[in-house]
Amino acid sequence: MASGLADTIRATLVPIHKEGYRFIAIAAVATLILGWLWTPLFWIGVIIVLWVAYFFRDPARVTPLSDELIISPADGKISHVMEATPPAELGLGDVPLMRVSVFMNVFNCHVNRAPVAGRITKVAYKPGKFLNAELDKASEFNERNGLVIDTTAGQVGVVQIAGLVARRIVCWAKEGDEIGAGERFGLIRFGSRLDIYLPQGATPAVAVGQLAIAGETIVANYRAAANPLLTRTS
Repeated sequence: MASGLADTIRATLVPIHKEGYRFIAIAAVATLILGWLWTPLFWIGVIIVLWVAYFFRDPARVTPLSDELIISPADGKISHVMEATPPAELGLGDVPLMRVSVFMNVFNCHVNRAPVAGRITKVAYKPGKFLNAELDKASEFNERNGLVIDTTAGQVGVVQIAGLVARRIVCWAKEGDEIGAGERFGLIRFGSRLDIYLPQGATPAVAVGQLAIAGETIVANYRAAANPLLTRTS
């Protein structure tokens, strides 16, 4: 029983990403001020502090390791599986590629993870609007930050897209970096979306409406793996 309780606590009290420390501190200070003005406001503030901490959670994930797989870079709902022209700034050409989109609401974990292993050849930021990230046109008009990752099977594009509430895209990956599948490369604050542009030969393995887990859910593959998958927890 003790072991089960310990597992439950570890599963509930997940680590908080350092990007959230400042926001948690601001919410905590505001809570103390509001509580000084009127006691019921203090308890409302406590709920907000807990929600901010929950938003910036950064749980460990078990990532399948295979050159044949493309993994979801975000938690959320698969909102689009369709062909689309990649953003021009990525340099992936003007021929439509298969695109898988993952929409993150304000309750999803917002830490973004690399969908594949490889070398980052481009990081391109583009300012824009803040339309509802579930809309298809958000890929074209919203503020975004894109990465191109060179892999053994071709180039994979992954684009962070700000949403209706999001006002800050964070990306700590740099051009020239080597990155592993499932490794953290950024986050978006308070609701957003990620687009993955698949290289030729990759087949989507998800459907619209399906829930995805960053660093774990297989969103596409090149062919069925013949050997047992290796995994890494991070």
